[in-house]
Amino acid sequence: MATFLLERTVPLPLPEAWRRLTDWPRHGEVVPLTRVTVTTPPPTREGTRFVARSGVGPLAFDDPMEVTVWQPPTEDTPGRCRLDKRGRIVRGFAEIEVHPGPGGRTRVLWREELRVGLLPGPFDRALERGSVVVFGRAANRLLRRP
Repeated sequence: MATFLLERTVPLPLPEAWRRLTDWPRHGEVVPLTRVTVTTPPPTREGTRFVARSGVGPLAFDDPMEVTVWQPPTEDTPGRCRLDKRGRIVRGFAEIEVHPGPGGRTRVLWREELRVGLLPGPFDRALERGSVVVFGRAANRLLRRP
């Protein structure tokens, strides 16, 4: 199992940081070789499901997820979202939180626990390091783009 925590402080109000991080199809625009399809009707809420398809050709796989916690922020109260990964290959969860930060900014916490069925335990550290790079870049891009 690989676990990691990303932290960012951004010059955005809480609701805007939340909107940028929880627009699921946008994740496919910033994660390499990935397309995200929401499979339930809007708006996002507990029970919303989507699939991130990553890879190329026969090396592609689906990462189905379900929103199991949905607590949007207000202008001055934190927000929290939990995604449970329900695939045959990727299991675990992701949690995204937005908190009031210094000077009207937003503090973002993004934590994940990943289990990849095809990888034995000795690869967990490499998976963790690679995930920090990929998801760190994704978080940065999501937060920078309106």
